[in-house]
Amino acid sequence: MEGSGVLTVEQLMQSPALQMRLLAGASGLGRRVAWAHVSELEDPSPWLAGAELIMTTGLGFPHAAGKQRAYVERLDDAGVAGLAVTAHLHMPPLSRSVLTAADERGFPILEVPLSVPFIAIAQEVAAAVQADSTQRLNAQLQVFGAVRWLTSGELDEEQVFARLARLSGLRLFICTVSGAPLLPGVPVPPPELRQLLPSSSDAPPTVLGGFVLPIPVAGGPAGYLLAMEQEGVAHAGLAVVQHIATVAALQLTMRRHGEEILRREGAETLADLLQGDHPPEAIARRVVHAGFDPEGRLQLIVVRSSNGLVEGDQVVRALADAGLPHLLLNTRDTTYILTDAGPQAGAVLESLPELRAGASRPFAVGTRLGLPRREALWAAARADDAGLPFVRYGSDAIGRWTVEDPGSLRSLIGSVLGAAQAYDREHESDLVRTVQTWLERERQAGPAAAALHIHPNTLAYRLRRFEEVSGRNLRSTSDLAELWLALRALAHLDVELTDG
Repeated sequence: MEGSGVLTVEQLMQSPALQMRLLAGASGLGRRVAWAHVSELEDPSPWLAGAELIMTTGLGFPHAAGKQRAYVERLDDAGVAGLAVTAHLHMPPLSRSVLTAADERGFPILEVPLSVPFIAIAQEVAAAVQADSTQRLNAQLQVFGAVRWLTSGELDEEQVFARLARLSGLRLFICTVSGAPLLPGVPVPPPELRQLLPSSSDAPPTVLGGFVLPIPVAGGPAGYLLAMEQEGVAHAGLAVVQHIATVAALQLTMRRHGEEILRREGAETLADLLQGDHPPEAIARRVVHAGFDPEGRLQLIVVRSSNGLVEGDQVVRALADAGLPHLLLNTRDTTYILTDAGPQAGAVLESLPELRAGASRPFAVGTRLGLPRREALWAAARADDAGLPFVRYGSDAIGRWTVEDPGSLRSLIGSVLGAAQAYDREHESDLVRTVQTWLERERQAGPAAAALHIHPNTLAYRLRRFEEVSGRNLRSTSDLAELWLALRALAHLDVELTDG
């Protein structure tokens, strides 16, 4: 990792006052030195920013050959410019293994005479990089100008972070913990850099060739800022990267606050549209104001959870990440979503665990939501019954017919199921639900009995009793078709009553 200093290891070694001798790693003499630091730790790498010359008297330097090699490899992986060791004191003999590793990696190991104090090396480096320190300070001050750019609206996120990249001399990437986009227009790490993302926000900030820092928001890190060096470009250092991460966190907080305001306004709009009887032009005006295409097609989706709780924030984030405009309303036991028609919303919802969703048929902007609401409720009930993550109304020809003619539905239910319903009320039995469960399980006795928590023999008895009471033959194709239609009509009317 090259630092942002103006001094190389070779130039430092050529200083006659320091009298340093190269022991290994000659091919790395061109490495730049940003700082000189004394460390007697066995592993100082978590606390390094890169481009340091590490100086040691040997107190923390291991004696075993394998451990010596691992020590040097850790420093090299952390981007250290080189290692300066005293000729005597506590320094153990350097093994052939560690010298070979230094040569292979181009990692300079320098020997410092006992007569030369480490402070002399530190002063030499400090003098060389003093001008560079001024550049770093200027960069840090200019980073704070990004806050003004963002709050004033002069530049969007893409433009702001492009400027910060030029200012810092680093390539900047921002992503979620999983590597997905976090801020619009700001690039995510390419595949070859994904392995640099840490598994924990407590990980050291230095990685091979750059820095990685968490972007802190309420509730924990929202993602990571990865800042990578560019060949031949002096960068502004870790402190500037830390300030850029703060700018990213501020912008993300501002964006989420704005999204929450829009979400609340959208919930109020959707609640009003679901409850009211507005003229089409008023509906269209409000829907377009919410960000929808006036010429587009919409769908209403009802979402429920198999465990009884819909995480509204999770749904909103998933839809927003997919770039789908939407309005969302949470009621006591149901979540309504108004969004663009098409398969994308269904695919997003199917990817979320434990959800059951039903969508209406597509409809034009300006359409009253009464019928789409009934369609979505029916489809959600069907998804719940069948254990499916997503059902679109209209995929079932029976359901498409049932919604339009409630009077005929009641007549159908009465003629096919009326006797069995009366029997259930009188005897507090469960014949209708038993037949429905059996049909929904493809007429398989084992799964149906398990779903009803009864013995298969009890299931067989109930089915025979249903045939006797209803006069329907469960081995007859025509009777089964009519029975299934009546049960779907009953499910729809139950939804109608609940909705009303």
